[in-house]
Amino acid sequence: MSDRRLTPANGRVAHLSLRGTAAAGLRLVAGDLARVAAPLTDLLREPGGARERQLLRGDRFRVLDRDRGHAFGQAAKDGYCGWVAEGALGPDGPVTHRVVAPASHAYPEPRIQSPETCALPFGALLEVRAMGERFAETCAGFVPKAHLRALDDPLPDPVAAARLMLGTPYLWGGNSRAGIDCSGLVQGAHLACAIPCPGDSDLQAAATNPPEGTAEDPAPGDLMFWKGHVGIVSAPGMLLHATAAFMTTLEEPLGPARLRIAAAGGGPVTSVGRLAPRGAPQGRTA
Repeated sequence: MSDRRLTPANGRVAHLSLRGTAAAGLRLVAGDLARVAAPLTDLLREPGGARERQLLRGDRFRVLDRDRGHAFGQAAKDGYCGWVAEGALGPDGPVTHRVVAPASHAYPEPRIQSPETCALPFGALLEVRAMGERFAETCAGFVPKAHLRALDDPLPDPVAAARLMLGTPYLWGGNSRAGIDCSGLVQGAHLACAIPCPGDSDLQAAATNPPEGTAEDPAPGDLMFWKGHVGIVSAPGMLLHATAAFMTTLEEPLGPARLRIAAAGGGPVTSVGRLAPRGAPQGRTA
């Protein structure tokens, strides 16, 4: 049975890639490429419905259908499908850099005293048109140069990237400094390091390769999975995660965290693994 989160079909239309499948009875469309123009927008299960995940400024989105002021489609970064507000989308275009500060701002001129024009979350994608001494001129305005990194020069360490989000409030389905959940933290940290990563914890678990450590003695950088939860081993005996238990993103001793998660209904650790860099084999095999 296909996973609706990753299946570009909504009961009215389906992407051409589904030709010959059970969705082939729907109207097949190629869709139109767009990019998120808002700083942050919710990816919804249905128009005006529940948030599944969030998309960031610059994320590419293939629009397959439109209804009630919303666009249905598929996010390029992880294949997640859903609905976004049409007003949050803009035309497709090139991107060259990623925001690698926990949060940033765009300004109308390269001057810190200027009133900011918009906020930019960690992971937002921008086209840099000119690089100045302190500011980069981008498609969104002038952004502090220190907050950007070229896409061909990713961050080197997902643990260090995840630590940038320490103190971020917990938000179900969140993907930014304004609010993040366990799988959003893992995805953002890995994408910043050019490591492919799905959007939800069960999909992340399925995409992992064998860990460097073990379930009892995981190594820094390993991902630990529970029923409905994921965290990053940040140091020997330490877990970094966004947790509803404290409604924040924190780093804590692994032993007490395991006991608390189990007592709250999460049960034992279900798997430990690592996500592979782009181009390397990814996902568990029998």
